[in-house]
Amino acid sequence: MWTFLHKLASPPYFYKLAASMIPWLAVAGLVLVGYGTVAGLFFAPPDYQQKDAFRIIYVHVPAAYLSMLGYVVMATAAGIGLIWRMKLAHAVAASAAPLGAWFTFLALITGAIWGRPMWGTWWEWGDPRLTSELILLFLYFGYMALRAAIDDTTKADRASAVLALVGAVNVPIIHFSVEWWSSLHQGPTLIRAGGPAIAGPMLWPLLAMIFGFSLLFAALLLGRVRTEVLIRERRARWVRKLVYPEETA
Repeated sequence: MWTFLHKLASPPYFYKLAASMIPWLAVAGLVLVGYGTVAGLFFAPPDYQQKDAFRIIYVHVPAAYLSMLGYVVMATAAGIGLIWRMKLAHAVAASAAPLGAWFTFLALITGAIWGRPMWGTWWEWGDPRLTSELILLFLYFGYMALRAAIDDTTKADRASAVLALVGAVNVPIIHFSVEWWSSLHQGPTLIRAGGPAIAGPMLWPLLAMIFGFSLLFAALLLGRVRTEVLIRERRARWVRKLVYPEETA
C-alpha cells in the first residue's frame, strides 16, 4: 500500500498512470450522462408539483455536488502538500480549483433558473444555501487569484493551501444549511433516514448523472494535473525526453 502511494507521488509515474485512466473515466462518464439525460428528459414522469420544471435537477444536483467535492479535493490535496511537502498534491489542488469554480457557477445558474418558477425569484439573499454556495465561488476565485499573484511556485503553493484549508469550513455549512436554518431549499432527498424521497424512475437517471458527472470531473482533473505536472517539471530530464526524444536519445 505504502509502496503504491510512494510511486503515485512520483510525477513521471502519475503522468503515465493518469494517461491510461482518462479514456476509461471519460467513456464511462459519457455513457452514464447519456443514459441519465435521455431517461431524465424523456422517460422520467413529471413531478406532481413542479411538473417538467423539475428536470433541471439532473444538471443542478450533480453540479452542486461537484462544487463541494471539488473544494474538498482541492483542500485535501493542498493540506497534504502543505504538511508533507508533496509537489504533486499542490498540482492536484491547483488543477481542481478551476473545475470546482465552473461547477459552482453552473450550480448557481441552474439554481437561479429553477428558482424563478418555483420561488418566484431568481435569487434570495436570505437563503443560507444560496449565500454559502456563492461564498464557495468566491473562495475558488480567491484561491486562484492568490496563486496567480505570487510568482514563486513554492510560496504560491503554501499561501494558497492555507486559504484552501481555512475556506473548507464553508463546505459543511453548505451541506447542512437546510437543516440548521430556515431555507427555501428542500431538505435532504437522496441521503436520509428511510431512503431516498424520490421515485425510482426519477432516481435512477439522477444517480446516473451524479456518477457520470463525477467520472467526467475525474477525467478532466487528471488531464489538468498532467498539464500542471509538465509545467512544474519542465526542466526535469524525463519531461525533456518526453517532449524532445530526439535530443535526449
